[in-house]
Amino acid sequence: MKGFRSFILRGNVVDLAVGIVIGAAFTAVVNGFVSAFLTPLVGLATGATGDMSRKTFTVGATTFPYGAFVNAAISFLLLAGALYFLVVLPINKLHERLAPHQDVQAPKRDCPECLSPVPAQARRCASCTVPLPAVPAQTGETTQRAG
Repeated sequence: MKGFRSFILRGNVVDLAVGIVIGAAFTAVVNGFVSAFLTPLVGLATGATGDMSRKTFTVGATTFPYGAFVNAAISFLLLAGALYFLVVLPINKLHERLAPHQDVQAPKRDCPECLSPVPAQARRCASCTVPLPAVPAQTGETTQRAG
């Protein structure tokens, strides 16, 4: 029980549970907004009167409730857009500001056999596996090799 309790009380498990509950509540709000405001507007724009979500068409003896699908599609697009613009985009910008990604390029040289670029300190070419001549260490540079 002690291991289970420590697992449940870890910060990321609790944060995930809170996120799921808030996400479900947010989904209910978006679905309510879509069914109360946007679906009737779609109905007005398409010339349908009444509740667009209850619209159906029948082929043979089968009824297809396309209005419910339109309602769900609008809900999905709104939810995805809200999550992107209110969560993903701000988090990405915050991440870029706090931890900017800087690519550090190691000096390169060409392999004498296949002419592919390899790091200057490499002892073998990654492409053709030929042993490369050693590069003399520059002043102020220390090299450590595991042996």
